[in-house]
Amino acid sequence: MSESGEVVIITGAGRGIGAATARLAASRGYTVCVNYRNDHESAKGVVADIESAGGRALAVGADISAEAGAVRLFEEAERQLGRVTALVNNAGIVEQQMRVEAMDAGRLQRILTTNVIGSILCAREAVRRMSTRHGGKGGAIVNLSSVAARTGSPNEYVDYAASKGAIDTFTVGLAQEVANEGIRVNAVRAGFIYTDMHASGGEPGRVDRVKQLVPMKRGGTAGEVAHAILWLLSGEASYTTGGFIDVAGGR
Repeated sequence: MSESGEVVIITGAGRGIGAATARLAASRGYTVCVNYRNDHESAKGVVADIESAGGRALAVGADISAEAGAVRLFEEAERQLGRVTALVNNAGIVEQQMRVEAMDAGRLQRILTTNVIGSILCAREAVRRMSTRHGGKGGAIVNLSSVAARTGSPNEYVDYAASKGAIDTFTVGLAQEVANEGIRVNAVRAGFIYTDMHASGGEPGRVDRVKQLVPMKRGGTAGEVAHAILWLLSGEASYTTGGFIDVAGGR
């Protein structure tokens, strides 16, 4: 299925789910803006993979948790690639596993600024360009949530879980706000997925430890999440907005 002529921005696309989504989107005919914050080499590698397969991609370094970074990301993507028609709000962070009683305000601010404010800022920029209310031609936004929004992630990442709960609520509200303006807004809730993020929390092997909690008794892959994202972006999901797909093995 080709989505030729579509331009998608994927935040945090240098690794993990973002990188898998970028490669899959390119294979479906999207022109891809690969956003990254610090790891230029990884983002360059994703772009190189896409280009070697005959696709078109651009790496743009921008910290989307800062308003100026989010604005610059969209301006640069439009300047070099054309009108943005899709956004995947994938960028997100965790910090060291701990109980809430041990968390300080600095940690909470970092988690919420990147995971919540960054996603809302990018969605704002997308709406300003896509909405028929502003002269746009419509588009699609997919937010990356987590099953942690439902489970709470006690003793490990309650702050991260809370940030994803905010993303769920934001998805519902924005979807209703722009439903009559040509924009669909949905979310994918990922479960225990094999990515580098777990190392950031201090436990690279976390998925193997917790996979017995999953009805399917295994962790998921970034590619499995990417396929759900691409369906929600595509015309096959044309009557789906404010919706959620759980990619979590039944958890």
